[in-house]
Amino acid sequence: MSEINQIYNEDQIRTARFAKALGHPVRIFILQLMAKQSCCYSGDLSEELPIAKSTLSQHLKELKDAGLIQGEIELPKIKYCLNKENWEAAQKLFSKLFDK
Repeated sequence: MSEINQIYNEDQIRTARFAKALGHPVRIFILQLMAKQSCCYSGDLSEELPIAKSTLSQHLKELKDAGLIQGEIELPKIKYCLNKENWEAAQKLFSKLFDK
């Protein structure tokens, strides 16, 4: 077991990972947009955001690596969804963090 795992519990490690992924306004915007969708977002998110496609790809990668979204790239279509299981886990972890 690594030294970090001896100090911090699983919830603390997951909360920090989700927090890192949420650490940019573009990522918050993307998650809010996807949360409004009843199904996956299919389209070009660069039409929604005034940023370069390469920058958008980096933000999507960060969200995907954290497990908050899932998606497939089959050009010309790109389809992304919230990872509902991890999204709910993040909500519970942050609620627990801020609970008094």
